[in-house]
Amino acid sequence: MKKYAAFFVALIVLVLGVGFTYKQLKRTEINDTPTNNSAATQETPQSSTESFNKQQHSLTDPTSIWLVVDKQRGISADFVPDLVVPDVKLRLASSEEQMQINTITEPAIKELFAAAKNDGVTLVFGSGYRSGALQKQFYDSYKAKDGQAAADTYSARPGHSEHQTGFAADITSVSGTCHLQICWENTPEGKWIAENAYKYGFIIRYPKDKQDITGYQYEPWHIRYVDKELAAEIHKTGQTLEEFFELGPAPNYD
Repeated sequence: MKKYAAFFVALIVLVLGVGFTYKQLKRTEINDTPTNNSAATQETPQSSTESFNKQQHSLTDPTSIWLVVDKQRGISADFVPDLVVPDVKLRLASSEEQMQINTITEPAIKELFAAAKNDGVTLVFGSGYRSGALQKQFYDSYKAKDGQAAADTYSARPGHSEHQTGFAADITSVSGTCHLQICWENTPEGKWIAENAYKYGFIIRYPKDKQDITGYQYEPWHIRYVDKELAAEIHKTGQTLEEFFELGPAPNYD
């Protein structure tokens, strides 16, 4: 009987040992098998910029909201877009040429101003469209005053101004504080524009520390309509239009 008892005890130990080993092997297989959440099987997601369709609009058609105008890329000095005086607070009389904007841009500029007002900020439409002839007057006066090299850092030559497209606008304050000066970024209006303009389809066209790309000094007051989708991408990446569309920098004229 003792012999049989010992045999049964040994058999039970053997069965338990085999079961334990089997469980350990299964546990090892499970732990070694990558899951859907494992870094071993996860694909690197495309960045929003990589998946963004950059072919939606032309970069060269003067009527396109994605038109890129800079020192290397111009339009005819005779080009005139479809224009309208926006129903927002204007700096000058509505009869002034500069108080117009592209009809495509008008709904967005009205939405922008209304949103600012809801936040307790009053924006003023400082300057919009400028014809090639008016831009020449401005540029020539700046060149006579400061010299061509200096003028080229803050004023566009005729045919190279975003203002001529009607897609750009200079925003200012009721008080006139820091009008067309970099210090405008520190005003309530300047801070609001920096934080919110992209939500309504606008970008700060000439950002800080990007003069070697855009060719112009930092202009916190100069906004450019590109639509909400692209504005969100530009705001997210901190790029200029030249960088986003991989066009190359445009610091100087040819």
